[in-house]
Amino acid sequence: MLDDLTTAASSPTVWPAAYPQGYAVVDVETTGLARDDRIISAAVYRLDARGEVEDHWYTVVNPERDPGPVWIHGLTSDVLEGAPLFQDIAAEFAARLEGRVLVAHNAVFDWQMIAREYARARSEAPVKQRLCTIALSKELKLPLPNHKLESLAAHFGVVQRRAHHALDDARVLAEAFRPSLRVAAAGGVRLPLHECLPLTEWTDRPRSGQQAGPGGYRTAGWRPSRKRPACPYPNPGRYEPGGRLKQGMRVAFSGDTSVERELLEDRATEAGLHVAGSLSRLTSLLVTNDPDSGTSKVVKARQYGTPVVDEAAFGQLLGDVEAAPEG
Repeated sequence: MLDDLTTAASSPTVWPAAYPQGYAVVDVETTGLARDDRIISAAVYRLDARGEVEDHWYTVVNPERDPGPVWIHGLTSDVLEGAPLFQDIAAEFAARLEGRVLVAHNAVFDWQMIAREYARARSEAPVKQRLCTIALSKELKLPLPNHKLESLAAHFGVVQRRAHHALDDARVLAEAFRPSLRVAAAGGVRLPLHECLPLTEWTDRPRSGQQAGPGGYRTAGWRPSRKRPACPYPNPGRYEPGGRLKQGMRVAFSGDTSVERELLEDRATEAGLHVAGSLSRLTSLLVTNDPDSGTSKVVKARQYGTPVVDEAAFGQLLGDVEAAPEG
């Protein structure tokens, strides 16, 4: 562990009162990176308020499909065949997360995978907030050559034994997070916490190019990006708060949504709106449930004065979109 490392800050005498009371450092390995990919292993290190390890837990999971890039994670169909299904380990996983901030490296990916698995199991993960260690290292201005886990580990002298094994990746991250947390606490740094919304609607829409594999499972592989038809209406300008959306308006999304992002984007497109992947001065509206976050879209919206609404308000606006003028 890192008690004697000179690079780690000693535990501050006065700990910031606003800091969380506990953390769950999580890593999941998956069959791929798409929305319909599945978790095949998961690990959780539970930490106390000051980042000290309390315990750890690991499980493999039967994804009920091809395991994907075995050359990365090393988990073959034979290994996973007798593993429990996600719904069988959901309660134990939830107990490990309960009342804690989920910590992960590129946390949005791990959270979205976890949220979808709980949605499939008709349940919810008891997670209110997440913390991304990439965002924290940026906040602390750590002198890293890049934002890979191995670089963060090397900075704090943590030895990685089995990269892409969920238990070892979670251990490495837990050991690197503790000194990061102490540095943040000593400097009174505000932790980059983000709200986690469980999915209330989701889809495992088949992707073009997928083939049925052994046992009827879909095979993993590169999936072409999903292209939306061009919006047929000109952009009428910015949304006026309190008014109606108009066909042709450019709408961008940021952060977690309770309805899966792809479904929200589909509904916006069907209503005649232009779904934009980025935010510019031409964007009519930003939809986010976390307007105080520091994401690039939220920051740009503030700079440009782009109107912002949350998911619930956007859902109501979608029910009464003004038609574009004819001709």
